[in-house]
Formats: sequence, C-alpha cells, structure tokens
Amino acid sequence: MFLHEWFVVPLNFGFMQNALLASCVIGIVCAILSCFLVLKGWSLMGDAVSHAVLPGIAIAEVIGFSHPIGAFISGLMCAVFTGFIDENSRLKQDTVMGIVFSGMFALGILMIASIETDKHLMHVIMGNLLGITRAELNQTLMISGLVVVVMMLKWKDFLLYAFDASHARVVGLPTKILHYSLLIMLALTIVAAIQAVGVIMVVSLLIAPGITGFILTKRFSTMLIIAIVVSVIAATMGVVVSFHIDASTAACIVLAQSLLFALAFVIKKLILAINQEKTSDYLNPQI
Repeated sequence: MFLHEWFVVPLNFGFMQNALLASCVIGIVCAILSCFLVLKGWSLMGDAVSHAVLPGIAIAEVIGFSHPIGAFISGLMCAVFTGFIDENSRLKQDTVMGIVFSGMFALGILMIASIETDKHLMHVIMGNLLGITRAELNQTLMISGLVVVVMMLKWKDFLLYAFDASHARVVGLPTKILHYSLLIMLALTIVAAIQAVGVIMVVSLLIAPGITGFILTKRFSTMLIIAIVVSVIAATMGVVVSFHIDASTAACIVLAQSLLFALAFVIKKLILAINQEKTSDYLNPQI
C-alpha cells in the first residue's frame, strides 16, 4: 500500500510521467559523460559551460531563435575561448574559467532580466521539470540519444584521452579532435539538462554520478554502470519525493544524488576498514 501510494499514484498524472522519463534520460546521459569528466579532471568545466549558456538563450529569445541552439553556441564558444586563453597565457585553466564563465553568467542574468517576454526565462536558471512539454521532452530525448551514441561509439578513444592525453597522442589518436568533441558533447548534454534542473544544479548531475562510481571501483566499465544506476535512482527518488512534499524537483534530485554519494563514501570506508582489520589479523595472528 505504501509503495503504491508513493510510486504508482504520482504516475497517474501525465506531467509526472514526462518528468520521470526526462529526468531518467538526462540522468543516464549525464552519468555517462560524468565518468569521462571525472577522469579528465573537467568537473569544473561542466559548471562553467552550464553558466555560460545564459547569454545565448537571452540573445536567441531577442532574435526569435531556438533557445537550445543559442545555448549550445554560447556554451561551446566560451569553452573554446577559455581553452585558447589557457594555451596562450600563464593563467591556470580553473582561474580562466572562474573569470570568463562567471562574467558570462552575470551577463546572462542581466540580459534575461531586461527582456520583456511572456516566457518564463528564469526557469532556465532553476529548471522546470514538472512543466516540461512533449516537444521539449522529444528534444531532450533526441539530444541525449545523440550524445549517448557518440560516447559509446568512441568510448575507448575518449577514455584514453581522458586518462592520459599524452599517451593518446603517442599512439596516434587525434587528441585535438577528441578534445573539442568532448566539449561539444558536454555542451549538448547541458542543453538537454537545463530544462530539467537549470544551469545552477546541472553541475551536480555531471559530477556526482562519476565520483560515486569512482570511489567504489577501479574498473571503468563498473564505474559507468554504478554511475548510471545512481543517476536513475536519484532521478526517480527526486521526482517522486518532490511530488509528495511539494518541493523543487531539481533540488530533490540533486539532494538524492548527494545522499547516494555520501552513502557510497561511507560504504567504501567501511570496506577499507574491514579489509585492513583482516590484513592486520593475518599478519599478526593471535597465539
């Protein structure tokens, strides 16, 4: 009875079905990309690009253009610009990203606040998963499907580049192409995700699953599976709980991912402690 009320009753509503499907699909694609970003050390890049899409959305609204295309172009251009500054100055990449993307986010806020429109552009910042339309859902499914197909077809190349770019270059892989391809996949994923969780919280979806898998295993394939499972569980929990407590769906999903990460961290520590105790008992047997 409890499970029926909590998990079945909410799905009687069409908007809840759309929200659950969208959150799970976005969770899966973010989980896949998250594993590569964590290995590459690009966790901050996801946060940066997500904040840089705002000016593109604002400009697209003014000229009557598609929001996702404007967001994609804006995010990708800023990512490339950051890479250019990083390669042609003594500044570190995180410093450059902190300056460029915070400035882009501030510019986007000012532009959105000054635009007179009947659309709720502020939903881009915090997300509006429960209000996602069928057209937006189809758009999310297409973008997510494209990213998943590309990442799975070239996962070995992306994995080697993320783990050791120098070695990838030595064995003949086109590291420049892989670099910008990964940026494009990141920008596309963020475009797909901002409708659900907004630009502020999308960074959690791009970091938490990969980190959770990373601390539980050393095998990439297992890490990928754990990340996907964690994302789907968090998406389901977040959507259902937000329905019952009348809270922000995006916040509930992010909180669920944070709790699952904390649980994984505790489990890993317990396993290490148990193994250490067994090793100690083996090396120092009691007589």
